[in-house]
Amino acid sequence: MTEAPTPANIFNLGFGFWASKALLSAVELGLFTELAKGPADLADLSQRLGLHERSARDFLDALVALKLLDRQDGRYSNTTETDHFLDRAKPSYVGGLLEMANSRLYGSWGFLTEALKTGRNQNEAKESGDVFAVLYADPDRLRGFLAAMSGVSLGAAQAIAAKFPWRDYKSFVDIGTAQGMVPVTIVRAHNHLSGAGYDLPEVKPVFEEFIAQQGLQERVKFHSGNFFTDPLPKADVLIMGHILHDWDLSQKRMLLEKAHAALPKGGALIVYESIIDDERRQNAFGLLMSLNMLIETTGGFDFTGAECQAWMREAGFSQTRVEPLTGPDSVVVAIK
Repeated sequence: MTEAPTPANIFNLGFGFWASKALLSAVELGLFTELAKGPADLADLSQRLGLHERSARDFLDALVALKLLDRQDGRYSNTTETDHFLDRAKPSYVGGLLEMANSRLYGSWGFLTEALKTGRNQNEAKESGDVFAVLYADPDRLRGFLAAMSGVSLGAAQAIAAKFPWRDYKSFVDIGTAQGMVPVTIVRAHNHLSGAGYDLPEVKPVFEEFIAQQGLQERVKFHSGNFFTDPLPKADVLIMGHILHDWDLSQKRMLLEKAHAALPKGGALIVYESIIDDERRQNAFGLLMSLNMLIETTGGFDFTGAECQAWMREAGFSQTRVEPLTGPDSVVVAIK
């Protein structure tokens, strides 16, 4: 017999923002960083985080139920995942992305319906239209944004370092590099490589500070430029991670053409994104990311692997392929 339908999945999705905001507030409060120092009971943790007695128990126990905290004998502790990824003191911290989601995206997504009806972005650049000009004009916002990009790139960078045939190449440049998480990850895995990051001049001090913290100043350099007005730097491999989805189709094609012009014969372009599956049925995160580009940009959108390969061939690349990376991310590789 066929089971009668229930609204459980509908309600889980409809009220999904409850769990999301609980996690984002926990990151904002520094909860996981505090618990990385050791387990704590309700009273101690409430005092350290400044939680009101009415809210603390339900909040912490909700995080236990969401598998974000453990609780034994009345003492709370991180899970293996939250201890590794959400402790600000660890280099594996990816919470910068969640901090940006909390401070910027959470509120903007409340205007999704308006965006769907108007096609207009709904963030702090709603009036000016250029979110990057707004972010890059404020040093604090810029640092937060660049840290968030490190968080979103770490898993993909590790997978690219492991899966791409780097033995066949000597140099690479990460286009739109942010803090430099991608070049740091790759050069650490391959001693023969020289790496560089390319971004707007405002990024240079943040990039160089991050590279110095990693002790890689001699192997990872910074190139200043604007990829809309300047040629791309030359290297054996160019990387564009979460870059193409920010722009409209004509701009995507222009960037791919610039990459083709900058590469030597046999050189490779690596594009990684939350690539949408060709049937547009499976990668929900990629499709939602495309809606996020609606919220964030004036013309950006995410795309399928087949679409990206077609644009690459139009730009002059002779070979293309799509490979899964980690989670919702995939890579599209093109050879000149």
